[in-house]
Amino acid sequence: MTRGFNPGLGLAFLRVVVGIIFAAHGVPKLAGGIEATATFFGSLGIPAPTFAAWAIAVLETAGGLLLVVGFLVVPVALLLVIHMTVGIFLVHLPNGFYVIGSGQEGIEFNLLLIAALVALVFAGPGAGALDARRGGEAITA
Repeated sequence: MTRGFNPGLGLAFLRVVVGIIFAAHGVPKLAGGIEATATFFGSLGIPAPTFAAWAIAVLETAGGLLLVVGFLVVPVALLLVIHMTVGIFLVHLPNGFYVIGSGQEGIEFNLLLIAALVALVFAGPGAGALDARRGGEAITA
């Protein structure tokens, strides 16, 4: 198997950037966007939309921060994969593939985040992760 120059550093970079992206989407919800998020969720037919809005805001914010530090990477990543997959089916799929251009709001960004999260689940959190220090670096087959 061919390995990159520094796989641990590459995974750490991926983990931190993905964590920042999720936290950047969750913080505004917690800082006054819960009502708008709940209204949007209600329009999609999601039951208990206010509870769902809080759950997603906390998942995105806390989950993003946990990814940044590399703690509980596998369970957080799996929860975020579920979140992104639900988003594809409830929001983005009818809009096509592309995020910009002819099919605005499409599925491509969600797919990219899912791919990054799945890579972290299978390859591990990379260098500097708290999980690596406690023996949770990767799932092995």
